[in-house]
Amino acid sequence: MENLSPAKLIESLEWRYATKKFDASKKIDEKTWACLEQALILSPSSYGLQPWKFIIVQNTEIKNKLKAVSWNQAQVSDCSHHVVFVIKEKMDEEHIAYFINQTAKVRNQDAQSMEGYKKMMIGDLVTGPRSHVISEWAARQAYIALGNFMTAAAVIGVDTCPLEGIDPVKYDEILGLTGSGWKVVVACPAGYRADDDKYSAAKKVRFDTKDLIIHK
Repeated sequence: MENLSPAKLIESLEWRYATKKFDASKKIDEKTWACLEQALILSPSSYGLQPWKFIIVQNTEIKNKLKAVSWNQAQVSDCSHHVVFVIKEKMDEEHIAYFINQTAKVRNQDAQSMEGYKKMMIGDLVTGPRSHVISEWAARQAYIALGNFMTAAAVIGVDTCPLEGIDPVKYDEILGLTGSGWKVVVACPAGYRADDDKYSAAKKVRFDTKDLIIHK
């Protein structure tokens, strides 16, 4: 594997910004998008449980409906791909068993050998104290995937804009999630910035390193 140089990574992160205006005529090609889908799939999660789904919206009619419940932010309708991050509302033994079986399949292991691990996860997330705040736990996992997605996009020259300015309940209704056990937490349009988006040239405002980094 050829590693990205430190300088190139910082250059990509400096180039990235929360795109305010997408060029609606520019679309992400299939090969590039396939790469970004894999970045979503490869995102880390607690226990590796992946309590999420990613709904990719390209349909113009659906994007326009979602725009109306996203404070009418034009990024939703003008982007190439609108990524909606959906979480599992409650963890259950079935999901954990599916993960264990998938692990056994991929790593050529006996699922029974992971029974202790399975019970530990159930005791933590299904029957333990964290089961009462499991939706918040799942949302934090989704934000890990969001950050991973935006960084991956920046590295290959694709623009993004994380959006919390949405009505998740309305998103659920539009995307047919209501009552399904899954719900929307955040969204992220992706595409290419418009040439006249003035924010693309704005300098990043960050606190000084000494204000944020502590060495012990």
